[in-house]
Amino acid sequence: MKTDTTTGAAISFDNVGKAFPKKGGGSVMALDDISLSVEPGTITGIIGRSGAGKSTLLRMVNGLEKPTSGKVTVAGRDVGAATGAGLREIRREVGMIFQHFNLLASRTVYENVALPLEISGTPSREIRKRVDDLVARVGLEDFRNRYPAELSGGQKQRVGVARALATQPKVLLSDEATSALDPETTQTVLELLADINRDLGLTILLITHEMAVVRDIASHVAVIEDGKIVEDGSTYDIFTDPRHPTTKSFLSGVTGVTLPQFIARDLTETRPKGPSREVMRITFVGDNATDPLLAKMSTELGLQVNILAGAVEEIGPRPFGNLLISVEADRAEEARNFLEHNQQRTEVLGYVG
Repeated sequence: MKTDTTTGAAISFDNVGKAFPKKGGGSVMALDDISLSVEPGTITGIIGRSGAGKSTLLRMVNGLEKPTSGKVTVAGRDVGAATGAGLREIRREVGMIFQHFNLLASRTVYENVALPLEISGTPSREIRKRVDDLVARVGLEDFRNRYPAELSGGQKQRVGVARALATQPKVLLSDEATSALDPETTQTVLELLADINRDLGLTILLITHEMAVVRDIASHVAVIEDGKIVEDGSTYDIFTDPRHPTTKSFLSGVTGVTLPQFIARDLTETRPKGPSREVMRITFVGDNATDPLLAKMSTELGLQVNILAGAVEEIGPRPFGNLLISVEADRAEEARNFLEHNQQRTEVLGYVG
């Protein structure tokens, strides 16, 4: 794949801004000084709340939106500056999967997948071969002559994936592709995207508001808030050591990091007078992520540890866990020193009486 000669990125956003005009004059900034590189062959997730600017960012990759400032490049070519045949060529290299499928009701599965090839003037014999291959890849051979109304949501999205691959793109964009699906179907679509990424070496850029989707499929993640990238990096690093409050908020719904309500109600930032317990989060990472460190700490230090919440899971091939615990406040520093000596991260959340 031809990549950007300065960054080596399949997709790059260089100081990108986007302003939309407001009724009555003036403008509103949808994106503000965005800089981000998406490396070839990776799956990168853009996560943000509704209105954060993630859809606008995605639409710049295929030229549906043009930046007000800065530059967006795909395979080394400036998308915002491209017009006519140049823009059409870029769009052939960028496939798109939509949240609500966008299938034509009057066309069969086969005909929906074939549509981009018909538009681009591909010969009929080549269309047949490519569509047959794609329908088989997404597991819909038995449904090739069915219409969208006869398909489940997951099957419709598989048609959408096949159609997005029809022009043999270098980049695949996913616009909330699983948000209209149930959890089980979501997992099968994510597995399909992971297979495509692995088998075809396709670069995938997906936007979502679900951190679990990022956890399950993305190697890299960027968090967008109010039109700005507030945090980005490898998925493992972001999950195990989030820095920005928005990232921490997204993570609170996964990986067992939410405090039980009866603890959160009584939590104080400062240590109260009298007997109290310190509440801390432990992030278990690295080679010791699955070791029984709490049991070892209790035995060696004689500490009573109260486990409040937690989970151990995997990000890619690497295990990590989050535990919320409380220990006697008088000995909390001793506990933290023990854990950090064993390469685990700790964070003081507050105190309870």
